[in-house]
Amino acid sequence: MRLTLCLLALSCAAVPLASALADAPLPEAATAHPDLWPKAHSVGLVDPATEAKITKMMAEMSVREKVGQMIQPSIAAMKPEELREYPVGSILGGGNDPPLSGNDRGPASDWIATAEAFRQVSIEKRPGHVPIPVIFGMDSVHGNSNVFGATIFPHNIGLGAMRDPALMEKIGQVTAAESAASGFDWAFGPTVTVPQDDRWGRAYEGYSERPEITREYSAAMVRGLQGAPGKSRIQNGNVAASIKHFLADGGTHGGIDQGDAQVPEKDLIELHVPGYVSGIDAGAMTVMASFSSWNGVKNHGNRTLLTDVLKGRLGFEGFTVGDWNAHGQIPGCTNGNCAATFNAGLDMAMVPNDWKDLFNNTLKQVQDGTIPMARVDDAVRRILRVKFKLGLFDPARPYEHRTELGTAEHRAVARQAVSESLVLLKNNGALLPIRPGQKVLVTGTHADDIGMQTGGWTMSWQGTGNTNADFPGATSIWGGLKTAIEAAGGTATLSADGKVTGAKPDVAVVVFGETPYAEMVGDISTLEFQPGDKQALAQLKALKAQGIPVVSVFISGRALWVNPEINQSDAFVAAFLPGSEGEGLADVLVAKKDGMPNKDFRGKLSYSWPKNAGQFLNNVGQPGYDPQFAYGYGLTYGDKVTVGPLSEVAGLDASLSNVSVYYLPGKVLAPWKLATRGAVTVKNVDGGGTQEGARQLAFSGPGEVRIEGPTVDLGRQSNAMLSLRIDYRIDAQGSGAGAAAPKLGMGEMLLGGAQVFTAAPGQWASVKVSLSCFAKAGADMTKIARPFVLQGNAGQTIAISTVKLDADPTGAICPD
Repeated sequence: MRLTLCLLALSCAAVPLASALADAPLPEAATAHPDLWPKAHSVGLVDPATEAKITKMMAEMSVREKVGQMIQPSIAAMKPEELREYPVGSILGGGNDPPLSGNDRGPASDWIATAEAFRQVSIEKRPGHVPIPVIFGMDSVHGNSNVFGATIFPHNIGLGAMRDPALMEKIGQVTAAESAASGFDWAFGPTVTVPQDDRWGRAYEGYSERPEITREYSAAMVRGLQGAPGKSRIQNGNVAASIKHFLADGGTHGGIDQGDAQVPEKDLIELHVPGYVSGIDAGAMTVMASFSSWNGVKNHGNRTLLTDVLKGRLGFEGFTVGDWNAHGQIPGCTNGNCAATFNAGLDMAMVPNDWKDLFNNTLKQVQDGTIPMARVDDAVRRILRVKFKLGLFDPARPYEHRTELGTAEHRAVARQAVSESLVLLKNNGALLPIRPGQKVLVTGTHADDIGMQTGGWTMSWQGTGNTNADFPGATSIWGGLKTAIEAAGGTATLSADGKVTGAKPDVAVVVFGETPYAEMVGDISTLEFQPGDKQALAQLKALKAQGIPVVSVFISGRALWVNPEINQSDAFVAAFLPGSEGEGLADVLVAKKDGMPNKDFRGKLSYSWPKNAGQFLNNVGQPGYDPQFAYGYGLTYGDKVTVGPLSEVAGLDASLSNVSVYYLPGKVLAPWKLATRGAVTVKNVDGGGTQEGARQLAFSGPGEVRIEGPTVDLGRQSNAMLSLRIDYRIDAQGSGAGAAAPKLGMGEMLLGGAQVFTAAPGQWASVKVSLSCFAKAGADMTKIARPFVLQGNAGQTIAISTVKLDADPTGAICPD
C-alpha cells in the first residue's frame, strides 16, 4: 500500500523503492508456511567459545567493515589493494575469471598467489581495521575444475547413476583436497537441484529427477568437502560446502533457466527440499540462493524462504550467499543497489562487477535504517562463524605443505566413478564386452577429445574451446580404449572420419554426443539429438551399411531422444559427461585376456529416458508415465535383453528449436534460409573440411547476403556474452585501394567489416563478434529475424563455412 501511494503522489524519494518492496507482502502462492516443512539443524557450527570470539570481534568492527563482510566481488573486477578502502568479506573466481597472472591455464601456484594476495591485505594490521581474512570461493562443481591439471569427475547426472554414496564422499574429499591445495577455501557445491524438465541447460548438475538419491548424495558430498561436522578445517584439506540453489531451480516452468517454479508448497517440500535437510544436518556451512522464482517471486527476495524456513524451521546456522548478480533481478533492485535482498535474509551478495556501488549503497541503507542493524549483525555473525570454524583465522595454509593436484590416487577415484556411472541401454547379441584379439575401429567426434567428455563448468563457464592439451595427466576415451584393447591382445585404430582402411574391423566404437554448455546457453526446445543436422546418425549408418557391428558411446548432459541412433547401434552406452579419466569406460567396455568382463555395468538411470523429442515432463510417478527407458533401467552383462526397433517419429518439428546454428558445412539449417539482393552471386566451394561445404559470395557491385527466418529472442544470449561466429576465407578484396570494407550485420544493425574480416586472402579463419556489440549499437536483440547479414562491394569475394552462435568469449571482438 505504501508503494502505491508513493507512486500516485510522485514522491518516491521519501520511501526507498527497495525498502517498500522488501516490506510489501508476498503473494500467498509464494508465501511459505514453516510449520509444514521438515525440521533440520546445523551440526558443528555453533559453540560458546567461538560465539564469544565473534561477539568480541563484532564489537570492534565499524559499520563499514560489517557491510564489507556482506559483499563478494570477482577477482576480475577487484585488486587486492582495494581491500584497504573496501574491506569486503569474500572474493570469487568466476567461471571465466583467470588468476591475477592473467593465465587461465596457469599452474596452481598462480591461483595460490592470487588467494594469498587478497588474504594478506585483508589480515593486515592497520589503524581502524579489524583483520578478518577473506574467504575465496570457486566453482569446484565436479572436481577442482577451473584449475589446470586437476582431477575432473563425472558431472552429477552420471554420479547419480552410480547409486554409491560412499564413493560420493570420497569424491568430495578429493575435490576439497585439490581445491584447498590451490588456494581456495570454499566450493560452490554440491548442487542438490532435482531437475524435472530435461530442456533445462543445468539438468546435468542434478543427481536425479527424484529426491531420494539427492538426499543421500547431499550429505555425502558435504561430509566429503568439509569433513566431520565441527572439524571442518582448511588446515586438514577441507573447504566450505555450499548446497545450492535454494530453492527449486530444477522445477522451473518449461525448464527455463532462472525461470519460475510454478508448484504448490507441498510439491516444493516433497521434491525439492530433501537435499537441503540432509545437507544442513551434515553441517553445510553455506547455502546459495537461486536465480529462479517460486510462483512469481524471486528467491533472492523471498523472506519466508530465506529467513522463516531456511534459518528458522531448517535450523541453518551458516550463511546464505547469492548467485551471480541474482539480487539485481528483484523488482526495484539493480546489481549495485538492493536492500530488499538483505532484508529478505541474504547474508552475502555475489556482485562480480558492481561491488563498489552495492557496498556504498548498502552502507547508506544501513546508516539510514532501510536495512536494520540487527539484520547486518546477523549476517556478519554467520559469516564470521564459518570463517572461524573453517580455520581461516589460523595462519597455516594447505598449499604450504600439500601438492595434491591430479595425483594418481585422486584419478583412481575419478576412474572408478566413471566406470560406475555408465548405463547400458542396449547390448543386442552380447556385442559387449569387446573380446580379446578383436580388431576395433574407434571413431566419432568425442572419441579423442577430453574437452567434449568433461563438458561445461570445466576450465571456463561454458567449457568450450578446451583441447586435450588443457588436461595434463588426463586420458581421452580413445586413449583408454586403445590401452585396454591392446592389453587384451587386440588392435585399435582411431579414424577421425570413420572411414575404414585395410582389413574390416570386428567392431566399431563410435563416441559422439552433445558439445559443452552450461546454464542458460544449454537450454533447449526439443529433446531431439542433433535436430536438422544428423551427423552422428550418418556415420552410424555408413558403418552399418558395411556390415560392421557398432557400439555407440553417447556423451550428454541429459537424457535425449536418440531412437534413430540407437536403432543403428548394436550396443548403446549412456556415458553422460565422464570427466578427465577416459580409462573408466574401457574398464567396463573391454574384456580381460580371458574373455571375462573386467568390470560389469553398474549404472542405473537416475533420469527417465524420453520416448519422443517432446516428452519434456517424463518423470517417474507422474500420471501417464511412459518413457523409452524407465527410471532405474540399466542392463548388465548377465541380462539377456534384446532391444527391438524403436519409433523414429520425433513428435516435434526440430527446426522450431534452432535459434543458434545458421550455417554448417554444406547446408543452411532450418528454419533459416539464405537470401540475396543486389549484385551478388552464390556458389558452392570446398570448405569446412567438406567437399562443397562452403558458400562463396561474389559481389560484382553493392549487394547483400543474409540468413533470415522467424523472429527469435536472443536477449539472454546477448547478456551471457555469446558471440556470432563466422568461419570465412577472403578470396578477393575488391578493386581499388579505397574500396569500402564489407559490413557485418545482425538484425538491422551493421558493424564495420574492416575490423572483422582481417585474415590474409586465401586462408580460412574464424571471427567472433560479441552479440552485446550489436545490442550496444542499437539492435533489438529480442527481435532478430536476420542473425547474419553481409554487405559487400564490387570485386569482393568471401567464402563462409560456418555461421552460428558461440559460447566461448575468448577472442571475441567488438568492431566499430
